[in-house]
Amino acid sequence: MSLGLNPDRLGSLKLYAELSLNSDQSDSLNLYAELSLRLRSIYNVGTRLCEVGTRLDEFLYPISDPETRLMFDTLLSLQPQISSVAGESREDKVLELSAHIYKQIPENIDYDNTVKILSIDPSPINVVLLQEIQRYNALLVEIRKSLKDLDMGIQGLVVMTVELESIFICIYDGRVPPSWLKAYPSLKPLAAWTRDLVQRLDQLEKWATTAHPPNIFWMSGFTFPTGFLTAVLQLSARLNNVSIDSLSWEFSVMTVDDTNITGPPKDGVYIKGLFLQGAGWDKKNQCLIEATPMQLVCQIPTIHFKPVENKKKVTKGIYTCPCYYFPNRTGSMGRPSFIVATELKSGDKSPDHWAKRGTALLMSLDY
Repeated sequence: MSLGLNPDRLGSLKLYAELSLNSDQSDSLNLYAELSLRLRSIYNVGTRLCEVGTRLDEFLYPISDPETRLMFDTLLSLQPQISSVAGESREDKVLELSAHIYKQIPENIDYDNTVKILSIDPSPINVVLLQEIQRYNALLVEIRKSLKDLDMGIQGLVVMTVELESIFICIYDGRVPPSWLKAYPSLKPLAAWTRDLVQRLDQLEKWATTAHPPNIFWMSGFTFPTGFLTAVLQLSARLNNVSIDSLSWEFSVMTVDDTNITGPPKDGVYIKGLFLQGAGWDKKNQCLIEATPMQLVCQIPTIHFKPVENKKKVTKGIYTCPCYYFPNRTGSMGRPSFIVATELKSGDKSPDHWAKRGTALLMSLDY
């Protein structure tokens, strides 16, 4: 949903506010009036936007439009930097939040022990597990170090560097610090990102402890899903004694619930946790349908990713649906968001219809 505002004007909102004492205030006042009017008409929260210290991220709906997101990020940055809520200072709030995050994140996964357990089966899938453990352990070390340094900085025991100041502001605003996003990109707010991180580590921990891959993979929990899919192709190529270059994917959306899947497939993997954007899914007819009103995304059932040899391309009644790592389809930080092109039945609509809709699969959302 777009508000019809020019991003350049939105980006200059903060500049208008900062220069208001030294320049004509008419532009600033007009821009604020325009924003206030549009916010009241769409979200009906005009009165709350005028409150000092209001946390915008606490009550706004998920925002997927980049222009709208930029506007709210700009408004959030204009909040008073020195304020208190019920006698609680910003420093006290950040200390409380950082302590809560520190308690939530689990301990590092035992990499050395996992190497010993998996040494008897050096399959490509197990190599992916070890690589993922290394990346997540490095992330956990970075998070703990940042939180400890921030705690000492707030107490005045160490100097508050530019990086610590950035982490302080991000935690107070409910955003993920940039230094924590080096392992994998995400648009989730801090609270949702932390819960998502715990779930990612839980999948790897169970896999490492039991030495058995899960029956259904949550591919969204990998930092590099493309590496995981390549490993599945390598494993299938070895089992069937064929060239990996001759393999491609065949996709089957499951008709049964995950609870009824008691084991892995004979070939390939089951993938869960994907979201369909720009369309709905007809479970009975196993095809795309129009999304229900006010529904931006819906969760698609588990999909069987099956490697097949010399597959012939079928275009009639099939929509080639791109799968992206997160809602920013162009990617970020030098990493592409595109993962794989899946194939879904287009139903009573043509594939071009869903292409114009921008229909795609997302591995994670922004909330």
